[in-house]
Amino acid sequence: MTPGLYLAATPIGHARDITLRVLDALAGADVLAAEDTRSLRKLMEIHGIGLGDRPLVAYHDHSGARVRDRLMAEIAGGKAVLYASEAGTPLISDPGFELVRAAHAAGHAVTALPGVSAVVTALSVAGLPTDRFLFLGFLPNTGAARRRALEAVAPVEATLAVYESPKRLAAMLGDAAAVLGATRPAAVCRELTKKFEECRRGSLAELAEAYTAAPPKGEIVVLIGKGVSMGINESLLEDAVRQALMTMSVRDAADLVSQAHGVPRRKVYQMAMAVARDAADK
Repeated sequence: MTPGLYLAATPIGHARDITLRVLDALAGADVLAAEDTRSLRKLMEIHGIGLGDRPLVAYHDHSGARVRDRLMAEIAGGKAVLYASEAGTPLISDPGFELVRAAHAAGHAVTALPGVSAVVTALSVAGLPTDRFLFLGFLPNTGAARRRALEAVAPVEATLAVYESPKRLAAMLGDAAAVLGATRPAAVCRELTKKFEECRRGSLAELAEAYTAAPPKGEIVVLIGKGVSMGINESLLEDAVRQALMTMSVRDAADLVSQAHGVPRRKVYQMAMAVARDAADK
């Protein structure tokens, strides 16, 4: 292998989901670096690749510039350095960005050894539009910050892709239903390529209810169907809000109008509050 940095995609579950090119590189690289060295050792053992006397170093968010400088020095000395994430494609919600940037800054060659990625695997099986998608990685942990992040992408006309933990899944789906619309289609893809793989489809409200009642386990990708451009006539929207407020509370009116017009609930709720205040002042 010629000197440079090689980024190796590794399986997200099934060990045989690895490319022949990655296997060749694992056998031929001079220096190996990994987010989790134990995982890489196990993968190499499964495929009969010996480490020999080659160095295997841990590189992750906490290893700092020291390891990065060492790897850059190895490349400068004529070595081929291979970096592998714990699972999936390096840099896709995984460490490696600073490593790649350092390699480019030093003038070293950077080569991707492509393979499996959880977000692309989920898009393949979920049955939601894939002509345009927006990958959001992990959303914020807290509810308020998570809702703000969802509000920012509510009108995006693309399938939204999110990584989520089992413990936060139900809360995240509930926030998405409130912000993006309860009836918006979605899919929860869990344990992809593994024994208990599951792709559960439904509306955001249905999925939030299901996973609140039965919390899941495993690695999770959530896909949310395309948003609708917010080019809706504001005057017509306000008329619908006024009509709903004649017989409903602000909360119920916001729920009804947001679902009927495919508009984020927060936007409608704020409008309903303003309309109600104006009516009270008269």
